[in-house]
Amino acid sequence: MYKAVAFNCSPRRNGNTNLLLGKVNETLEKEGIVTETVHVGGRPVSGCRACMWCAENQVRRCVNDGDFVNAAIEKMIEADIILIGAPVYFGSLNTEAKALIDRAGYVARKNKNMFRRKVGAPVIALRRAGALPAADAIYHFFLLSEMVMTGASYWNMGFGREPGEAAGDAEGISNMVSLGENLAWLAKKLKPRG
Repeated sequence: MYKAVAFNCSPRRNGNTNLLLGKVNETLEKEGIVTETVHVGGRPVSGCRACMWCAENQVRRCVNDGDFVNAAIEKMIEADIILIGAPVYFGSLNTEAKALIDRAGYVARKNKNMFRRKVGAPVIALRRAGALPAADAIYHFFLLSEMVMTGASYWNMGFGREPGEAAGDAEGISNMVSLGENLAWLAKKLKPRG
């Protein structure tokens, strides 16, 4: 059984980021992959303190147990596919997504790159501009974690400001389907199972 975990980093639990991740997950499920969406947005998420505790203790956790990031890291460890969905704020990644990738990425790197060779993709929701800088920040997390990424028919983004508006972005929705198909194909090629 293959597993995918999608992190919705938007504070709008049922906004456009969740809608786009849902399209990817729907496609993954059609390919026989079990999916889970974790809602990050709206929860307190602290940034990395650079305390080096994760490097010194090698327990695949962050010293900060005051939020849900360690639970998110556990879900990443269990998954074959990791999706990070984020809205664009002021031309780049929102705070919750940045804190999640900073802490999970640091823990992973300091614990033998424990996300190595997992499959990853960003999913970006935006009103007008900033998708590429936001996606690029997430790509850096995947690359530094030695993960494998795939593309889709266009950049992994969908346009919409008001909740649900991205459903009217036909190209964005089509792209999420393409992304789901490519993620499923790649995960199965990397780790064939009986």
